[in-house]
Amino acid sequence: MAALAGLLLSAAFAPWELAGAAWAAPGLMLFCGLGQPGKRTFRLGFVAGFTHFLSSLYWLLAMPFTWLGIPIAPGLAWIGLSAYCGFYCGLWVWFCWKIFPGGAREFPLVASMDRFLAVGGWKRAGWAVVCAAAWTALEFGRGRILSGFPWNILGASQYAMLPLIQIASITGVFGVSFVVVWFSAAVAGALLVLARRPSPAGIWGQAALPLLAVAVLVAFGMGRIAKIPAPTRQIKVALIQPSIPQTLLWDPKEDLSRFQKVIALSEKAMAAKPALLLWPESSVPDFTPEINQAIARLLATYHVWLMFCADDLEPAVSGQTEDFNSAFLVSPAGATDAIYHKRRLVIFGEYVPLLRWLPFLKWLTPIGSGYTAGERPVPFNLSDLSVKTSVLICFEDMFPREAREHVAADTDFLINLTNDGWFGDGPEQKQQAVCAVFRAVENGVPLVRCANNGLTCWIDAQGRIRQVENAEGNIYGSGFITPEIPVGGVRERTIYNRCGDWFAWSCCGLSAFFLAVNVRRKSVQTP
Repeated sequence: MAALAGLLLSAAFAPWELAGAAWAAPGLMLFCGLGQPGKRTFRLGFVAGFTHFLSSLYWLLAMPFTWLGIPIAPGLAWIGLSAYCGFYCGLWVWFCWKIFPGGAREFPLVASMDRFLAVGGWKRAGWAVVCAAAWTALEFGRGRILSGFPWNILGASQYAMLPLIQIASITGVFGVSFVVVWFSAAVAGALLVLARRPSPAGIWGQAALPLLAVAVLVAFGMGRIAKIPAPTRQIKVALIQPSIPQTLLWDPKEDLSRFQKVIALSEKAMAAKPALLLWPESSVPDFTPEINQAIARLLATYHVWLMFCADDLEPAVSGQTEDFNSAFLVSPAGATDAIYHKRRLVIFGEYVPLLRWLPFLKWLTPIGSGYTAGERPVPFNLSDLSVKTSVLICFEDMFPREAREHVAADTDFLINLTNDGWFGDGPEQKQQAVCAVFRAVENGVPLVRCANNGLTCWIDAQGRIRQVENAEGNIYGSGFITPEIPVGGVRERTIYNRCGDWFAWSCCGLSAFFLAVNVRRKSVQTP
């Protein structure tokens, strides 16, 4: 049953995207531990979480690292990462039954059900709230601990439910996760009560509260969507998706030919007369004279602003050089107006942990010593267009806190330049892209995504994915789109943009409080 709960949870995310599964899976996962001893509740939660991440992160096996045709390194990463993330699910199930008012000792199933019923309805209702807070706190921790991996946050599965997800403008995506888990735990408990006492009289208090909360949030969301002011003007942007395989990105012999493909697509996109041209991450090789001349000719011919990613070498205090994964803003005159250094690096993909103490690790990856992390966001001002934006590189759009720091009061929209070519044609592209929906809602600004291979699109401030199919008619092929992005107008900063993760921190505090009370109560009861 725990494994089934994990598979059900995976069904809520791409490629299946059955959003309703997310409303059932946590409750099923939780009640697998009914009547079980503490260690077993953890193991059952771990099985559910491990199954979920194994079945939703299988795209890691598509990474082009093989030994004799066998993806050993991707396989180890897949299993190890799934086990690490599954740990949080095990901790959640253990915690919930640890603090349950009736204790968590081992009982037969029927006796456990009767024991669950013996606890008052309002206590069960409050317990469901704390369960939701604990899930939220653990998701929040997973996004920060050990550099953070906030992949497939439960609330992200609801990205298409526009009225519901507007609460993210106040609480962040974690508020959506809270509501879904609260509903799931409360309704699962109510169904258990109903199974033993076939009368609805005793379950309304427990089930009605989350139902009412969902109704209120949907009403709030509909009102927020309806009152968004119309933009005063628009800027046309050309988004290039070259769809270059990762193996070619690592082949220096292919640098010029793949860059020529980017230039050819850009010249076709210029027919729409965009004001801003975006190239995805990894689209520009080293700055050779041929590449510099090609960029200069393109800008001189079409008089367009250009943003792209490339390596940036800068001298360090030690006298050596530091390598940054960077985004560049180039004016129509060919001058580099701003450079942003990526702050959130991919572990073993862009940096090697503990390299100072374990230098041999750099020989186990293709990146050598890796990149240096940037220190701060950098605004990109398109001066003659009176447009201000900010860039996120690669999977930085997964992190609510980082994205929030990129949005000032006068930021018109966010940009994400990413390369999903690492993972072939699979669900990873969509799983990452839907997280960008919440960065737009949380900060109340549009977000434009330009991907090498994946979901090249733009997302409006209410979370609608606005995408035009590229020339090959699918999200994985090469091509371009030229959408018009709204800018200007009066924009009120969202509560989340002003206050950050106050809700997630509150859930951490609430969970810690109930755990401390439980530990204290048990210590007092112990002779």
